[in-house]
Amino acid sequence: MMEIAVAEAGKRFNRSWIFRNWSQTFTPESAYVILGGNGSGKSTALKTILGYAPLTEGKLAYHIDKKPLERQAAYKHINFCSPYLELYEELTLGEMVAFHFSLKKLRNDMSNADFMRQIELEKWVDKPVKFFSSGMKQRLRLGLAILSEGDVLLLDEPVSNLDRAGVKWYQNLVESHRKNRICVVASNQQEDEYFFCDQKIEIENFKPQ
Repeated sequence: MMEIAVAEAGKRFNRSWIFRNWSQTFTPESAYVILGGNGSGKSTALKTILGYAPLTEGKLAYHIDKKPLERQAAYKHINFCSPYLELYEELTLGEMVAFHFSLKKLRNDMSNADFMRQIELEKWVDKPVKFFSSGMKQRLRLGLAILSEGDVLLLDEPVSNLDRAGVKWYQNLVESHRKNRICVVASNQQEDEYFFCDQKIEIENFKPQ
């Protein structure tokens, strides 16, 4: 079992603290949402868990079966999705999927064709990703994160650019694949995104007074 812990964590840009004195342990037994408005720092907090945004102070630690895991090795266990995550848009959907899953393994022994059916984009296998709508791109991002093998699932505003049908699709997908994984969502108070989360973290509570 994997665990992630932040202890007395703080992140500062220039002279402004985004958050400070934040301690939290993340385990698969719960699902977590980091809540906050635009510009509150919730996405930055998610990136610190990912290890992408180094902490200004405090500690970030990864463990598997209670044994420390080096940060350089942790990325193999973590899947991340964000609406600003860039895709290889010159590739077709089929090429993009083949490239991604040459680096990461699909869950449940799915094939690439199974994956494209899961994200409901199989009709566009030969279409360059640059011609996809914003909703289609978000389905692809979410599918690559949720359907890849990994012990940790980090989702930043996952229903961005999705229509009502897309939101329902996301909810069904994440509900089917969240068990036995650390799941952390960053959300701008949209309950459709974090309906399955039982632990709420208000990032405003960790702003210095």
